[in-house]
Amino acid sequence: MSSAFFAGPILNSPYERPARHWQLDEQGQPTGIVEMGRRRSALTSPIPKPRARRGGTSSQADLLADEAGEIYNPTEVINGIRSAVESWRELPESQWQVTPTTARLLRHWRSHPFANQKPFFCQIEAVETVIWLTEVAPKASQQGRRFWSHLEAANGASNPELLRMALKLATGAGKTTVMAMLIAWHTINSVRHPNAKRFTRGFLIVAPGITIKDRLRVLLPSDPESYYKTRELVPEDMMNDLGKAKIVITNYHAFKKKHEIPLNKVQQAALKTEPKEESDGAMIRRVAGDLMGLKNVVVLNDEAHHCYRERVLPDDEQKALKGDELSEAKENNEAARLWISGLEAVKRTLGLNMVYDLSATPFFLRGSGYREGSLFGWVVSDFSLMDAIECGIVKLPRVPIMDNVAGGDTPMFRNLWEYVGKKLPKKGRSAGRKLDPQDLPNELISAIDALYGHYEKTYKAWKEGPNPIPVDPVFIVVCNNTATSKLVYDYISGYLIEREDGNQQLIAGRCPLFQNFHPDGVALPRMRTLLIDSQQLESGEAISKDFREAASPEIERFKEELINRTGDRQAAEKVDDATILREVMNTVSRPGQLGEGIRCVVSVSMLTEGWDANTVTHILGVRAFGTQLLCEQVIGRALRRQSYQLQDNGLFAVEYADVLGIPFDFTAQPVIAPAKRPENLVQVQALSPERDAAEIRFPRVEGYRTELPRDVLRAEFSEDSALELTPDLVGATETINSGIIGEQVDLTLDYLGEVRSATIVFHLAQWIVQRRLTEPNQPPSVALIMQMKRIVRRWMKEHLTCLGGTQPAQLLYSSISDRVADRIMAAITRAQEGGGRVLALLDPYNREGTTRGVRFLTSKDLYETSSRCHINYAVPDSDWEIEFCRVADRHPRVLAWVKNHNLGFEVPYSAGGEARRYRPDFILKIDDGRGAEDLLNLVVEIKGYRGEDAKDKAETMTTYWVPGVNNLGTLGRWAFAEFTARWTIQSEFAAKIEAWIDEVAAQERVGVPA
Repeated sequence: MSSAFFAGPILNSPYERPARHWQLDEQGQPTGIVEMGRRRSALTSPIPKPRARRGGTSSQADLLADEAGEIYNPTEVINGIRSAVESWRELPESQWQVTPTTARLLRHWRSHPFANQKPFFCQIEAVETVIWLTEVAPKASQQGRRFWSHLEAANGASNPELLRMALKLATGAGKTTVMAMLIAWHTINSVRHPNAKRFTRGFLIVAPGITIKDRLRVLLPSDPESYYKTRELVPEDMMNDLGKAKIVITNYHAFKKKHEIPLNKVQQAALKTEPKEESDGAMIRRVAGDLMGLKNVVVLNDEAHHCYRERVLPDDEQKALKGDELSEAKENNEAARLWISGLEAVKRTLGLNMVYDLSATPFFLRGSGYREGSLFGWVVSDFSLMDAIECGIVKLPRVPIMDNVAGGDTPMFRNLWEYVGKKLPKKGRSAGRKLDPQDLPNELISAIDALYGHYEKTYKAWKEGPNPIPVDPVFIVVCNNTATSKLVYDYISGYLIEREDGNQQLIAGRCPLFQNFHPDGVALPRMRTLLIDSQQLESGEAISKDFREAASPEIERFKEELINRTGDRQAAEKVDDATILREVMNTVSRPGQLGEGIRCVVSVSMLTEGWDANTVTHILGVRAFGTQLLCEQVIGRALRRQSYQLQDNGLFAVEYADVLGIPFDFTAQPVIAPAKRPENLVQVQALSPERDAAEIRFPRVEGYRTELPRDVLRAEFSEDSALELTPDLVGATETINSGIIGEQVDLTLDYLGEVRSATIVFHLAQWIVQRRLTEPNQPPSVALIMQMKRIVRRWMKEHLTCLGGTQPAQLLYSSISDRVADRIMAAITRAQEGGGRVLALLDPYNREGTTRGVRFLTSKDLYETSSRCHINYAVPDSDWEIEFCRVADRHPRVLAWVKNHNLGFEVPYSAGGEARRYRPDFILKIDDGRGAEDLLNLVVEIKGYRGEDAKDKAETMTTYWVPGVNNLGTLGRWAFAEFTARWTIQSEFAAKIEAWIDEVAAQERVGVPA
């Protein structure tokens, strides 16, 4: 890719027809070549391809194929209409074939010397397309009739009761301005040409939520901020005619029918009646009473991808939807059904002239019954995100294209959910389980640290220099549910915990610029981080109990701020919770208003469309993103430009938004494979009674009791005490973020290097003493902390290695701290004198397991055993294990052995503070020289690559399990061995047995009892 490609991402003026575009290859990836002419409409995404991609690839053709595999490109008609409109635009005015009123408006929009920001080319083109199709195409012979035939057929297939036109404009390209221009064109023509039935002065504007509904008030001619006046969209002499428009703005939730006479359950029982739903007419009078009496009103659907009539899902697609995807599909379909049913009721009651859909992503959603991500068939105009970037109308999103984590199809932070989704709490607040914000997955913490580190640089750049920017950049996090969002919110901004003495203790937020508390625990008067559930707030209904509990502290603080601003306590107390949170969200980065100090927004669900903060610079996705639609919706929250000042070259300056955790790749539909019976099934079983002599019994250990000193701490470290801190443990430490065009940026964790070593040592020592050496509800011993600091300092010096850009400060991540605690506590346990320090705790109901009950079917590869194995076949997991089966079967000192498959032999251990269980590979009975009555039970692990988890397992076996079982004195002698080299297993195994035999012989010579 050439350097010229990155030098100037913006090629065109926003006010002129695009004349150049970046060439993309067949996969939608850049070639570095600038081509002359305008880009054709196509389903491409302006997202760079990962430099390193491992595994399967996907093609955009997946999105365009129907069920039969035929490629269907819905953009052919769009390109045809665009070409016709461009030819019509070049005609002299005498050949436009439009009304004089329309001609006057077109001249005004194209050539008026606007005092402020004039309409973008894309806005004028969208309105021109509607005008051409309405006034010109019916007269334009065969071509115009062909386009109308397509439009009618597309609507007949999906909206048989409605006639819709969809205008596709990228987020931030100004859909509200387009709606104002459409209203002006319709209204003034209707007033001046009352007999022309294709025009109307009645408008129903339907939004997906209350936020957009409030913002759309600028479409009312009487509003003080009316676009017609402030943006000079209508000539002064036409303003009186425009004032005759009747406009109703609502959100689609209002279409939900209510009861004619509201009755509670007691009243229903007393009157012995069921409540009756209101009629279509009653609902329309409630929602749009000002339009009653008008005929053939026009509907303007803002963010219209929420509005469609779903089809019945085929059985295979229905079965493919599970869990969160199924819930989301149901919610989407219920919303779409309510919206379109409301419009159908409007048509039956008032009559509809036309429905204009405006959306950046007019695609069908998953579970709609249409191919997921397919374009609405009635789209007639397209100004894509790629076009908007090349014209400088929106910010350029930068996403990870490379990192330093091995494996995976794409960079870790491109699809963060793949790494953290199963580690986060499910929907709801996980009843009965206390959630700890410090226990977030390492990969998520690293993503927060990486993106926050870049946010700090951005914040500093905004505030430095002779002309500092008066508002703050905004960082948003989009989470999957209330539980996750609350954890992320607390981790970022800080939180208070209740101590045993009744006092509160502050746990400081890990992102200093987002902290909501002073270091002394007092809440800041102006909050910096906001927790929000935009989906609940947008419906206008009461917010849920879960979210109210999560957000109750900030609701109270905003009420106090409102009282301080207005001086009216009574009025502030009357404001309901949802209203005050909505006000904060809608005024983020606006000086003098409630949201002015907000720097970080943690959203429970998708941040609302129409949220028009233009200061968003960073987005982190912590949820599943199954479709391109969802990805583009979320990054749309960051695309609004901050500055519309032209440079000397007539172009806008480039602005960027950095995005992590949102995968922008098209993906094929999942393939559902029919269930098949495995072939070549073999019965694996214990051979009884003929091989009962080879039976092996083993303890079922549930945990360990450790007797540790309370005064003097010593540590005896081993090779397995070492910890290699790598991106595989903590997540990517170096991520390159890039847009498909424009400047790249490196996201690193270098700023964590500023954390002092003494600070890390103290916090680790305090953590270990509090968690491992302190009774519940008791304060940690200061003396033990001081001793532990010495041990931690030594461990960090001798046994810690930071690789791949990791930083020692990342030892303070909760799970890493627990992993360090495991290593250090094992070393302390080993160093104690006197014996009897560790005891294994056995399952009280089933203390021992045995090979006698093994019996199962398998189609896996097998090793046929000899009489030394109680079970007829071993099920090896690798060639290395096959080699060990051969070695165990042949060594003369091995009297019995078994592969641990379906045996039930498990070892409890801890890794990163998480209780786990692992299954060692083999158990052997060995004659090590002490005779047949005192055989050695050997647990064997075959390990090729020894990662940190393998060290945790080995530490547990040598420090806890083996000593703990041996100290019980009733289950025989046990030992543990690990083999890590395939071709030396035989010699290493033989050498280990010879060493044990020699040790026994030496003990006998000096008179030590066996």
